[in-house]
Amino acid sequence: MAETILADLPFRTGDSVIAMVNGMGGTPLIELYLVYQELERVLGSRGIAVARRLVGNYITSLDMAGCSITLLRVEDEFLALWDDPVLTPALRWKA
Repeated sequence: MAETILADLPFRTGDSVIAMVNGMGGTPLIELYLVYQELERVLGSRGIAVARRLVGNYITSLDMAGCSITLLRVEDEFLALWDDPVLTPALRWKA
């Protein structure tokens, strides 16, 4: 999956990304972490740094099997906004 995404989008060596591995609801969390581990290996081999990561069931579909990968290229200014406190039913950090 990662190779297809990277071939389609203009990511370059030195880029930083927020990486999301989203479960569809029926995939065990341990399997999502295995997908993330492979994603990080592929990104690292291309010189792309993972600045932040999300692994879990965030956008689901009634216990559907499988997962999705989302990559968002980021710079320091965006990361500062991302790191602001968040307190929602789905996401929480620094709150």
